Amino acid sequence: MPPPITVISSMATRLLLAELADAYTQATGRAVAVDAVGGLDAAKRVAAGEALDLVVLAAEPLDRLIAAGHVRAAGRADLARSLVAVAVRAGAPQPDIGSEAALRRAVLDAASLCCSSGPSGDFIRQLLQRWGMADAVAGKLVQTPPGVPVGSLVARGEVELGFQQLGELLPLPGITVLGTLPDPVACVTTFSAGLCGAGTQFDAAQALLRYLTSPAADAAKRRHGMSPV
Repeated sequence: MPPPITVISSMATRLLLAELADAYTQATGRAVAVDAVGGLDAAKRVAAGEALDLVVLAAEPLDRLIAAGHVRAAGRADLARSLVAVAVRAGAPQPDIGSEAALRRAVLDAASLCCSSGPSGDFIRQLLQRWGMADAVAGKLVQTPPGVPVGSLVARGEVELGFQQLGELLPLPGITVLGTLPDPVACVTTFSAGLCGAGTQFDAAQALLRYLTSPAADAAKRRHGMSPV
């Protein structure tokens, strides 16, 4: 029996890839092992030459790995698009976030805010800078360590307002997802996959990648709060 196809990903696609890996194994008999970690940690492991077959990350860090020669340029593929959403603790007051002005008020009124160390967190910090609010909210903005869900802090009442990829917030208990960021400030992250340069199962990884980008995977992507590319 051949060894599993090894996949490393950021936490944002953890549940999606787990479902698709199971479906692929059922359809083909080929085992897939997915290791979901913080995006920064995933990129470091690929760059260090760990024997991994496939990597799934936000498009920009994946492209940096390609530029550095750690991931093959041939075969790179976009998998899904994800929107950033906002959550509060279940049962807590639900502020209006339906417009940019309303979202600004909600951010200013919140006693505490939380964002991730991934692409969604980068976007929120840039948005606060654009609004000229970065200094005003610096004392109440918490950034989670890599791999720690924003929603877990929201659910425990440690922060009032949390921002993260919709697919990472949806499955968490104890929170209410208010919705995605309004159109003028919507954040769309594309998650992409590439074949690791240190991988040892090129053909098998390529076949898995074809499945992940096929119409057969579209329904799962929607279930996990993402849209097919």
